[in-house]
Amino acid sequence: MATKLTDFSKLCVHTLTTKPWNLKQCIENYSAAGIHGITIWRNVLENQNLKDAKQLLNDFGMKVVSIARGGFFPSVEKEKRKVAIDDNLFCIEQAAAVGSPLIVLVCGADGRQSLEKSREQIKEGILKILPQAKAAGVKLAIEPLHPMYAGDRSAINTLAQANQMAEEINSDFVGIAVDVYHLWWDYNLQNEIKRCGKNGNLFAFHVCDWNVPTIDFLNDRGLMGDGCINIKQIRGWVEETGFSGYNEVEIFSDKYWATDQKMYLEKLKMHTWKILDAGYWILEIGEKL
Repeated sequence: MATKLTDFSKLCVHTLTTKPWNLKQCIENYSAAGIHGITIWRNVLENQNLKDAKQLLNDFGMKVVSIARGGFFPSVEKEKRKVAIDDNLFCIEQAAAVGSPLIVLVCGADGRQSLEKSREQIKEGILKILPQAKAAGVKLAIEPLHPMYAGDRSAINTLAQANQMAEEINSDFVGIAVDVYHLWWDYNLQNEIKRCGKNGNLFAFHVCDWNVPTIDFLNDRGLMGDGCINIKQIRGWVEETGFSGYNEVEIFSDKYWATDQKMYLEKLKMHTWKILDAGYWILEIGEKL
């Protein structure tokens, strides 16, 4: 059973959730709203002085939970695989510079080859960047994505596949990010979450909701409680493993990106509070938002 949370101390918001804001705006507004967990998407680090970014995070009392995203290892083209490795090594440098203990890996896929081949290249890619990740003290979290993304975004589509890969790599620095949007449908999810936790591989937990109907399979995620995902149940399974990390809100939504972001953030908080109070998540400041 999910624990009843009483405050926002374990709430983290991904910067892409409030996509119209730059890093400074995210930091200032999250902090003002009483949210001090932040996962930084790399687009807001472009053209940033990382030392200045770290100082700004410190000034506002922010805790960097992770960096998103690394990965995209597979390709039939050797040169593209090399470019991906170089980009992931740079991502590790960015994570270390802003004080992030974790990088979320959206592992990638190439529709010109089999899923099995893409998975082989994912494992090879992780192993290539692992020494630098260890040296920097930055962990790597494999994030299994919904099967609808298997053609181009990730050949890792179930928690069982992610568990298998993490266990094969067998490193304290390689684990898994569990995202309810990608995994809620899996009939064996509870058992795989137990497996993940038992092996010490549950590194991160992401929440949002699946709208019914969904009008866009990338940018129409819902606020927690607005869709059909039983977040309370899944959060309970995660906590039963001993996981005590952040509940990370990761919402891609053209609908919400087009609204006033401060009002949206308050709506997110209320939805989070509503669901947290019931064992779920929600944030809502008024029905008109």
